[in-house]
Amino acid sequence: MSLSPGNVRNVVLVGHSGAGKTTLVEALLVATGALTRAGRVEDGTTVTDFDEAEVRQHRSVSLALAPIEHDGVKVNLLDAPGYADFVGDLRAGLRGADAALFVVSAVDGIDGATRMIWDECAAVGMPRAIVVSKLDRERADFEETVALCQRVFGDGVLPLYLPLHTDEEHVGGVIGLLSQRIFDYSSGSRVERDPDPEHLPLIAEARNALIEGVIAESEDETLMERYLGGEDIDTKVLVDDLETAVARGSFYPVLATAATTGLGTAELLEVLTAAFPSPLEHPLPVVTSPTGEPRPPVTCDPAGPLAAEVIKTTTDPYVGRISLVRVFSGTLRPETTVHVSGHGLADRGHADHDVDERIGTLSSPLGKTQRPVTECMAGDIVAVAKLSRAETGDTLSDKDAPLLIEPWEMPEPLLPVAIQAKTKTDEDKLGTGLNRIVAEDPTVRLERNAETHQIVLWTMGEAHADVLLDRLKSKYGVEVEKVDLRVPLRETFQGQVVGHGRHVKQSGGHGQYAVCDITVEPLESGAGFEYVDKIFGGSVPNQFIPSIEKGVRAQMEHGVVAGYPVVDIRVTLTDGKAHSVDSSDMAFQIAGGLALKDAAKTGQVALLEPVLELSVMVPDEFVGAVMSDLSGRRGRVSGTEPIGSGGRTLIRAEVPETEVVRYAIDLRSLSHGTGSFTRSYARHEPMPSNLAQKVLASTAKD
Repeated sequence: MSLSPGNVRNVVLVGHSGAGKTTLVEALLVATGALTRAGRVEDGTTVTDFDEAEVRQHRSVSLALAPIEHDGVKVNLLDAPGYADFVGDLRAGLRGADAALFVVSAVDGIDGATRMIWDECAAVGMPRAIVVSKLDRERADFEETVALCQRVFGDGVLPLYLPLHTDEEHVGGVIGLLSQRIFDYSSGSRVERDPDPEHLPLIAEARNALIEGVIAESEDETLMERYLGGEDIDTKVLVDDLETAVARGSFYPVLATAATTGLGTAELLEVLTAAFPSPLEHPLPVVTSPTGEPRPPVTCDPAGPLAAEVIKTTTDPYVGRISLVRVFSGTLRPETTVHVSGHGLADRGHADHDVDERIGTLSSPLGKTQRPVTECMAGDIVAVAKLSRAETGDTLSDKDAPLLIEPWEMPEPLLPVAIQAKTKTDEDKLGTGLNRIVAEDPTVRLERNAETHQIVLWTMGEAHADVLLDRLKSKYGVEVEKVDLRVPLRETFQGQVVGHGRHVKQSGGHGQYAVCDITVEPLESGAGFEYVDKIFGGSVPNQFIPSIEKGVRAQMEHGVVAGYPVVDIRVTLTDGKAHSVDSSDMAFQIAGGLALKDAAKTGQVALLEPVLELSVMVPDEFVGAVMSDLSGRRGRVSGTEPIGSGGRTLIRAEVPETEVVRYAIDLRSLSHGTGSFTRSYARHEPMPSNLAQKVLASTAKD
């Protein structure tokens, strides 16, 4: 077919894990002839769940594209994961789409995370529709699910189709409220017919509410008056106004489906193609120059300047890196050179955001299958092979007129997972594998902690961490294991003490001789380290006085009781002895370290733990539970404040880091998936003696 931006629809499927999004995509692929037989999530045979982790876990963990064609329109279905750990891919799907299809199970209802995504869509005016899924399951209740959607999502949620019950337990078709026709699937194929007499009162009541909701958004101000006056409004007019209402993001039609039987798929296709907005109707993101200067807004014009964005990066073991790209303006063609701009390019070693790269082959992906295409115009989505230097969130533009697209908001990974290579071979390959993982997934952060000497992956949750480690093994051949995370504690002295360092070795020939006496006293928090020389009479030659300081500093880095750095002390050199032949720089370094360790034997060393500032955002109903939980973590709540009019509260607290290592998981459980938080370092404070003793006992055991 001849493609233009006006006959493209980009739709992201949103809903909690298990709501039936992937199964619905399979049904739509079969309904449009893209597949001859639907795969099953349970069997690992679906088109959009092709990652090894998805097949094994029976759930989506990555954003996947499945294009279909219906009635001369190309619909790019973006199947987004529903589990909270993979919200980064969901956000990428929202950026790539022009409308969102919320899939709500008629059995399980709506979870807190889905409510939050709805609110995010509402904040930016994202057009939305709702599919009530799994109507063929036991306990499925369409009416109660619609009522729930109306309570949670607000005004504008109205059924466009109703389920047709063949008996109390079975749904055999759907009733079209605008067309006033029945679409019967009970025979195994779709049969259109007139409604039965008993359906007419139900249709009339629901249809009146639907029409009033649709024409309230109409640009024809006389339409409501004509309808209330008894005029029969033409169905085509209503369909046009339905599209206007959906595109404005103020009306949300509800459809009824049972994807495993195909029920409702034809009706959903009609809504996707006739009532969902095209890329021409969706606001485009803001663009600037790569260095931040304003640029004129781009439009969805295939002949305009190129402005495209990488919304997903994956690696195929045979093809290499594959970039899923949404083209907002212009036309992307293979074998052309584009400019790559990214907000993180400078951090990746590309100076001044200036990187040009040649576009490889283009393809239209159907799951993991790549079908070559000759170009990708504004409004469409395409896969680009071997775009080696562009990563998720980067902008592709004309090399002679470079642009930078404003990035979408990504959640901060807040669950730390410490890892180490299993073998020396794995250790050699670990750096490359980790860098590729980070390039693919912007919701993971890699930290090499200088204080604890651990490699830490900051992730969205346990499931996210497991998938990342699985990919390291399956894609990059690197096996790692999780280890206990070490919180960066510190050590300091609580009172003035003395230490004696003696390093004397005589083994024939040139020996080693160094003796020093020091006094150690605490400084105020944050003062650092001071070294004072109070040697009199030359007991330690001048050239070795800096050697003692060097040895003390080296021992401070390694700790004196538990292996954590020593901070905020003054060390005064008071006395010492040297040998005219056997003394050396290294001997006095060793003696300095021994003197500090000797001073620590007095028991005057305390452990300091990092204290974090937490800002926790939760719905009002969870404020009490969260504050109580923070208090149980030795936290000090410093204040609360209401945020906006959405019934959410911001809680500020200071909490020891040792108490919130797994807070990303615990808060999700406490708030039913609706809470979020940020963290920042405040200071180090003395750890309570009972907890410090546990750390010391554990260190001694190790």
